[in-house]
Amino acid sequence: MKECHWEKITGVKLAGFVLGLAAFFALQLACEPGFILGLDHANLLFHEAGHPIVGLFSSRLETYGGTMGQLAFPVLLAVSFWRKGQTLAFAASVIWFFENWLNIARYMADARALELPVVGGGDHDWNTIFTRWNILQYDTKLAGVVRFIAWTGMTLAVLWVGLRSWADRNRPVDAGGSKETAVNDSNRRFRD
Repeated sequence: MKECHWEKITGVKLAGFVLGLAAFFALQLACEPGFILGLDHANLLFHEAGHPIVGLFSSRLETYGGTMGQLAFPVLLAVSFWRKGQTLAFAASVIWFFENWLNIARYMADARALELPVVGGGDHDWNTIFTRWNILQYDTKLAGVVRFIAWTGMTLAVLWVGLRSWADRNRPVDAGGSKETAVNDSNRRFRD
């Protein structure tokens, strides 16, 4: 497997990332726990789309499709950005992936209480899943574990950006092995 060359994190890019992160955490504080206005509405769209997509393959697994759907899109983006070596976009999609876990934890913790609104008035996914697994009584404890994993994942992504930024501090901007640089180099070789 070829080594991934990450694009350099310049001071301007890092400042933009930090501002975006600050806005993200400000929204976290301003909104109800586990639901960020706007972002989690988009996540809900992916969640709901996951049910019928997985349902095409198995009606028994359709319940899991919602959670799989809302996690799939950030994962696909993360893989794409990783393959392109886009450092901050990769980190942002990893943060988005783990932010989804906060929303999932909120939904899990409601499995017994059934207080959250359910789209279309259907079944509560995590009530169904936990009942099926015979662990409904542990809904809030399991949600706590998922919440911990979410915050740990987001923290690690931010720390990774800090480490990448520190490692990049003396690296020339075009030394990241970006595809644009590679195309220009190959064109130059072709002309020579």
